[in-house]
Amino acid sequence: MAESAFQVQYRQEFIAGFEQNQSLVRDTVTTESVIKGNQATFLVADSGDATPVTRGLNGLIPGRADNLVQNTATLVEWHDKPVKTGFNIFASQGDQRRIMQHTTMAVMNRKMDQDVIAEMNNNATQDTGASQQGSLSLVTYATTILGNNEVPMDGNISALITPAFHAYLLQTKEFASADYVNNKPFTSALTMFRWAGCNFIVHPNLPGKATATEKCFFYHKNAIGHAVDAGGMSLEVGYVGEHRYSWALCTVYMGAKLLQNSGVVVVNHDGSGFAAQ
Repeated sequence: MAESAFQVQYRQEFIAGFEQNQSLVRDTVTTESVIKGNQATFLVADSGDATPVTRGLNGLIPGRADNLVQNTATLVEWHDKPVKTGFNIFASQGDQRRIMQHTTMAVMNRKMDQDVIAEMNNNATQDTGASQQGSLSLVTYATTILGNNEVPMDGNISALITPAFHAYLLQTKEFASADYVNNKPFTSALTMFRWAGCNFIVHPNLPGKATATEKCFFYHKNAIGHAVDAGGMSLEVGYVGEHRYSWALCTVYMGAKLLQNSGVVVVNHDGSGFAAQ
């Protein structure tokens, strides 16, 4: 006869796994809501670096045309649909229907960022050269490239950096010392902050993360466009009685487009020093 009969307690409230659950990037780019169609065209207008002219010998002032460039983002339909049988829901721990809704929205929010990041990674041509460790010098290198391209430091410059890049900044006195900044990064531990005229976002899913070839990005809001259907993200849930399974479907039509190459700088960063062993 057994002397004990131990019982196992299963917590019914689920604990969210570690993954990016929301878009960190979409508010940093130019957005457009599409009412109908599969394309959104962004117009970039400037003078074409025109200079003033004097009146001609005939007494007339020469005219000129503005430089108008149309950039088209093509929308693609994206779906995510977790499915669970009635038995799996009945027999499993936690609220399985709620879990499906939670995870499918996380998948789509990550996809928004992936589209924007991929557009910059694949099409932006300005970079900082060979990979190096994060520093004040590397930050000012990127912002200087933007400045040389007449990109305004108007509060709309964003910097997507990896956790390793952030770790190097924390060791920089100009970033962490009260002699230079008012905020205290070691007490706030923010992953979004403003410094050196840029809006920094520590992003967990940049290309090459935790390697010697990480890709970080400094860019102006007007350099990248992101189009999405006017209804935004659609989330539906349902139950199929004939086959006794439940589903959650998250759908969004969206696309990203590089609008001005001069407004994006790819920062090649060496984050291998902070990779897990």
